[in-house]
Amino acid sequence: MGRLYLEVVTPQGVLVSQEVDSVVAPGTEGEFGVLPDHVLFLSGIVPGELRYMSGSVKGSMVVTTGFAEVSNDKVSVLVDAAEKTSEIDKERAQQAMERARRRLAKERESEDVDFARAQLALERAIARVRAVDKTA
Repeated sequence: MGRLYLEVVTPQGVLVSQEVDSVVAPGTEGEFGVLPDHVLFLSGIVPGELRYMSGSVKGSMVVTTGFAEVSNDKVSVLVDAAEKTSEIDKERAQQAMERARRRLAKERESEDVDFARAQLALERAIARVRAVDKTA
């Protein structure tokens, strides 16, 4: 079986750049998996866990919004932010989740709350907590 080349890029730089056997990512139409010889594929990326396998080694990270392109055995993921699951502070992620929930609980008419931003913060915090819980 062939290999894939995975590259995860954020505005801060390249987070992952390596050969892998498979990739599973959170797409706008649902989670999708990629194996070698996959057809050309484009997808939006939503906050969630991106997983990959390289031999018997599993890798995992939480990504925010962005795009993924699969072409010629290369998976390019461009996202606003990403962090490896092993580097996530679960307590901080839970606190961020509670802050976002409180912001969203305020009345919709309140002009001091950016609901779209709060919703995205909540989705990211939930993804971070879930990813850490899976590895614990």
